[in-house]
Amino acid sequence: MDIEARRARRQASRQIRRRRRRIAALSALVTAIVTVAVAVLASRPGGASKPAEHDSRAAALSTQARQHNRQSGSPLATSQATGPPGTGPVPILMYHVIAAPPPGAPFPGLYVTPSELAAQVQTLKSAGWHAVTLDQVTAYWRDGAPLGAGKPIVLNFDNGYQSQYTQALPILRQVGWVGDENIQLTGLPPSQGGLGQAQIHGLIEAGWELDTQGISHADLIALDAEQLHDQVAAARTTIQQRYHVPVNWFCYPSGHYDATVIAAVKAAGYTGSTTVVPGWAHPADDPYRLHRLRVLGGTTPQELLTLITDAREDPPAPPSYNGT
Repeated sequence: MDIEARRARRQASRQIRRRRRRIAALSALVTAIVTVAVAVLASRPGGASKPAEHDSRAAALSTQARQHNRQSGSPLATSQATGPPGTGPVPILMYHVIAAPPPGAPFPGLYVTPSELAAQVQTLKSAGWHAVTLDQVTAYWRDGAPLGAGKPIVLNFDNGYQSQYTQALPILRQVGWVGDENIQLTGLPPSQGGLGQAQIHGLIEAGWELDTQGISHADLIALDAEQLHDQVAAARTTIQQRYHVPVNWFCYPSGHYDATVIAAVKAAGYTGSTTVVPGWAHPADDPYRLHRLRVLGGTTPQELLTLITDAREDPPAPPSYNGT
């Protein structure tokens, strides 16, 4: 058994080295092409004029590099491990609609206005926080990949509302932050306030991570085996093929899960999943029951800081959750 284990470790190490060499080679090629393109531009009359041929080649190669990083199979292909696995917990904030609630909205607390979000982001930044993605957190916990200076925090956006592109994206972009989008395959159409295909691509190009809540926000614990497979595994495959991203994280619709649902998420190949149970995400927790903190409309920046601080040591999420 010891010999087999050593062989398996050596094989895994070789695969990692080969993957890193491929990434390094691709990055070097991108740099070389862009350098040549810039040199050609500088040598032409007008200097900064835009030669379509060279620009398009450089842009295409840059796109290939981004796609390679997304499809490489590692949570964060551009990060390198620099030490032992990270041990720090990370809070995950949960947002929904970034707009004022319309009259008669059934769940007005799910509406955070753009001005509220902007104030919260500025206050978080001033308090030393900076946004990261769940894949980056995974790379930190598993491989020791750095999360940057300051205190890392994840901003989750659920359900695929159009306001997450039109309002949240510009607000986060102002401070150099990215979000984590949990889309549904059959979410709201654009005419009813849902994200369009071009907008989803725009979030990805802006550096946002794309994850999912499945196909239709169904109550997973009430489904039969075939329906559960479609909501979890088929949804992931479809999104991977449509958007060319890993989709490593699942978000339980309404937070409902049990042992059967967790098993389906594991079998589909997800790295982990997020709940609606309050608390911080800890590396020692079950990755398929990570905490999140719901941000409700009307939450002041100081109230948000207090919410984050007070939830740090909350107990692990329960084995199952049905909303009660």
